Amino acid sequence: MSTVVKRWTYDDLVALPEDNLRHEIIDGEHVVSPAPIPKHQIVVGHIHGILYRYLQEHPIGRVFVAPLDIIFSPHNVLEPDVLYISNERSIIGPKNVQGAPDLTVEVLSELKRRDEVDKLAVYERFGVVEYWIADPEAETVRVYRRGAAGTYGSAVELRAHRQDVLTSLLFPGLTIDVAYLFR
Repeated sequence: MSTVVKRWTYDDLVALPEDNLRHEIIDGEHVVSPAPIPKHQIVVGHIHGILYRYLQEHPIGRVFVAPLDIIFSPHNVLEPDVLYISNERSIIGPKNVQGAPDLTVEVLSELKRRDEVDKLAVYERFGVVEYWIADPEAETVRVYRRGAAGTYGSAVELRAHRQDVLTSLLFPGLTIDVAYLFR
Protein backbone atom coordinates (compact mmCIF):
# COMPACT_ATOMS: atom_id res chain seq x y z
CA MET A 1 0.00 0.00 0.00
CA SER A 2 1.44 3.36 -0.98
CA THR A 3 1.01 6.60 0.88
CA VAL A 4 -0.01 9.70 -1.03
CA VAL A 5 1.69 12.83 0.30
CA LYS A 6 -0.28 16.03 -0.16
CA ARG A 7 1.57 18.78 -2.01
CA TRP A 8 0.41 22.03 -0.50
CA THR A 9 -0.39 25.11 -2.60
CA TYR A 10 -0.99 28.75 -1.82
CA ASP A 11 -4.76 28.13 -1.90
CA ASP A 12 -4.35 25.57 0.90
CA LEU A 13 -2.38 28.10 2.92
CA VAL A 14 -5.02 30.81 2.53
CA ALA A 15 -7.74 28.38 3.68
CA LEU A 16 -6.04 27.78 7.05
CA PRO A 17 -7.65 29.38 10.12
CA GLU A 18 -5.72 32.27 11.69
CA ASP A 19 -3.49 30.99 14.51
CA ASN A 20 -0.69 33.61 14.75
CA LEU A 21 1.94 31.12 13.58
CA ARG A 22 4.07 31.42 10.45
CA HIS A 23 2.88 29.01 7.76
CA GLU A 24 5.04 28.49 4.69
CA ILE A 25 5.28 26.00 1.83
CA ILE A 26 8.66 24.69 0.73
CA ASP A 27 8.55 22.42 -2.31
CA GLY A 28 4.95 21.48 -1.52
CA GLU A 29 5.58 20.73 2.16
CA HIS A 30 3.62 22.71 4.74
CA VAL A 31 5.94 24.03 7.45
CA VAL A 32 4.94 25.89 10.60
CA SER A 33 7.23 28.04 12.74
CA PRO A 34 6.59 29.04 16.34
CA ALA A 35 6.67 32.68 17.40
CA PRO A 36 10.24 34.02 17.46
CA ILE A 37 12.23 34.88 20.60
CA PRO A 38 12.89 38.52 21.62
CA LYS A 39 16.51 38.66 20.32
CA HIS A 40 15.29 37.48 16.91
CA GLN A 41 12.79 40.34 16.84
CA ILE A 42 15.43 42.87 17.93
CA VAL A 43 17.66 41.88 14.99
CA VAL A 44 14.72 41.95 12.56
CA GLY A 45 13.78 45.42 13.84
CA HIS A 46 17.31 46.75 13.41
CA ILE A 47 17.65 45.44 9.85
CA HIS A 48 14.21 46.72 8.84
CA GLY A 49 14.85 50.09 10.49
CA ILE A 50 18.20 50.62 8.77
CA LEU A 51 16.81 49.73 5.34
CA TYR A 52 13.63 51.77 5.90
CA ARG A 53 15.63 54.90 6.82
CA TYR A 54 17.92 54.40 3.83
CA LEU A 55 14.94 54.06 1.48
CA GLN A 56 13.36 57.23 2.87
CA GLU A 57 16.41 59.13 1.64
CA HIS A 58 16.92 57.00 -1.49
CA PRO A 59 13.47 55.95 -2.79
CA ILE A 60 14.74 53.07 -4.93
CA GLY A 61 12.33 50.44 -3.59
CA ARG A 62 10.37 49.15 -0.60
CA VAL A 63 11.28 47.12 2.46
CA PHE A 64 8.83 44.85 4.26
CA VAL A 65 8.85 42.82 7.45
CA ALA A 66 7.06 39.49 8.03
CA PRO A 67 4.37 38.41 7.79
CA LEU A 68 4.03 38.86 4.04
CA ASP A 69 3.66 35.93 1.65
CA ILE A 70 6.01 35.66 -1.29
CA ILE A 71 4.62 33.34 -3.94
CA PHE A 72 7.55 31.92 -5.88
CA SER A 73 5.41 29.14 -7.34
CA PRO A 74 2.20 27.33 -6.33
CA HIS A 75 4.31 24.98 -4.18
CA ASN A 76 6.79 27.53 -2.76
CA VAL A 77 5.36 30.28 -0.57
CA LEU A 78 7.71 31.82 1.99
CA GLU A 79 7.67 34.62 4.55
CA PRO A 80 11.20 35.93 5.08
CA ASP A 81 11.77 38.08 8.15
CA VAL A 82 12.70 41.09 5.99
CA LEU A 83 12.51 41.59 2.24
CA TYR A 84 13.40 44.36 -0.18
CA ILE A 85 11.92 44.93 -3.63
CA SER A 86 13.43 47.49 -5.99
CA ASN A 87 11.19 49.83 -7.97
CA GLU A 88 12.11 47.93 -11.15
CA ARG A 89 10.30 44.78 -10.01
CA SER A 90 6.52 44.91 -10.44
CA ILE A 91 5.75 42.00 -8.13
CA ILE A 92 3.84 43.61 -5.25
CA GLY A 93 0.20 42.57 -5.42
CA PRO A 94 -2.71 43.62 -3.21
CA LYS A 95 -2.41 40.52 -0.98
CA ASN A 96 1.11 39.17 -1.50
CA VAL A 97 4.35 39.36 -3.45
CA GLN A 98 4.40 37.37 -6.68
CA GLY A 99 7.98 36.59 -7.63
CA ALA A 100 11.49 36.97 -6.32
CA PRO A 101 12.42 40.04 -4.26
CA ASP A 102 15.86 41.57 -4.66
CA LEU A 103 16.76 40.74 -1.05
CA THR A 104 15.47 38.30 1.54
CA VAL A 105 16.70 38.22 5.13
CA GLU A 106 16.22 35.42 7.62
CA VAL A 107 17.17 35.71 11.27
CA LEU A 108 17.98 32.29 12.66
CA SER A 109 15.96 30.81 15.49
CA GLU A 110 15.33 27.22 16.50
CA LEU A 111 14.77 25.96 12.94
CA LYS A 112 18.22 26.76 11.53
CA ARG A 113 18.31 24.02 8.88
CA ARG A 114 15.17 25.40 7.26
CA ASP A 115 16.77 28.82 6.75
CA GLU A 116 20.29 27.59 5.97
CA VAL A 117 19.37 24.82 3.52
CA ASP A 118 15.72 24.69 2.44
CA LYS A 119 15.01 28.41 2.06
CA LEU A 120 18.47 29.06 0.63
CA ALA A 121 17.70 26.58 -2.17
CA VAL A 122 14.32 28.21 -2.93
CA TYR A 123 15.73 31.75 -2.93
CA GLU A 124 18.59 30.73 -5.22
CA ARG A 125 16.36 28.71 -7.58
CA PHE A 126 13.82 31.50 -8.05
CA GLY A 127 16.25 34.39 -8.53
CA VAL A 128 16.59 36.33 -5.25
CA VAL A 129 19.61 38.58 -5.84
CA GLU A 130 20.88 38.56 -2.25
CA TYR A 131 20.08 36.45 0.79
CA TRP A 132 21.28 37.44 4.26
CA ILE A 133 21.21 35.00 7.17
CA ALA A 134 21.66 36.72 10.54
CA ASP A 135 22.59 34.49 13.49
CA PRO A 136 21.82 36.19 16.83
CA GLU A 137 23.62 33.46 18.78
CA ALA A 138 26.93 33.66 16.87
CA GLU A 139 26.41 37.38 16.05
CA THR A 140 27.21 36.82 12.39
CA VAL A 141 25.61 37.66 9.06
CA ARG A 142 26.18 35.40 6.06
CA VAL A 143 25.62 37.12 2.73
CA TYR A 144 24.83 35.11 -0.40
CA ARG A 145 25.01 37.00 -3.69
CA ARG A 146 23.86 35.86 -7.10
CA GLY A 147 26.82 35.49 -9.45
CA ALA A 148 27.17 35.65 -13.22
CA ALA A 149 26.17 31.98 -13.48
CA GLY A 150 22.84 32.78 -11.82
CA THR A 151 23.67 30.92 -8.62
CA TYR A 152 24.94 31.94 -5.19
CA GLY A 153 28.66 31.78 -4.69
CA SER A 154 30.22 31.05 -1.33
CA ALA A 155 28.76 33.14 1.46
CA VAL A 156 30.65 36.08 2.88
CA GLU A 157 30.49 35.78 6.67
CA LEU A 158 30.56 39.02 8.65
CA ARG A 159 31.18 39.00 12.42
CA ALA A 160 30.15 41.48 15.08
CA HIS A 161 33.26 40.94 17.23
CA ARG A 162 35.52 41.94 14.29
CA GLN A 163 33.55 45.18 13.75
CA ASP A 164 32.71 43.99 10.22
CA VAL A 165 30.57 46.21 8.01
CA LEU A 166 27.88 44.96 5.61
CA THR A 167 27.58 46.65 2.22
CA SER A 168 25.45 45.72 -0.76
CA LEU A 169 25.24 46.81 -4.39
CA LEU A 170 21.47 46.92 -3.82
CA PHE A 171 21.92 49.91 -1.47
CA PRO A 172 24.66 52.19 -2.84
CA GLY A 173 26.49 54.10 -0.12
CA LEU A 174 24.89 52.19 2.79
CA THR A 175 27.16 50.63 5.40
CA ILE A 176 25.70 48.51 8.19
CA ASP A 177 27.67 47.97 11.40
CA VAL A 178 27.14 44.23 12.00
CA ALA A 179 27.65 44.63 15.77
CA TYR A 180 24.76 47.11 15.91
CA LEU A 181 22.35 44.51 14.54
CA PHE A 182 22.80 42.37 17.66
CA ARG A 183 22.57 45.07 20.36
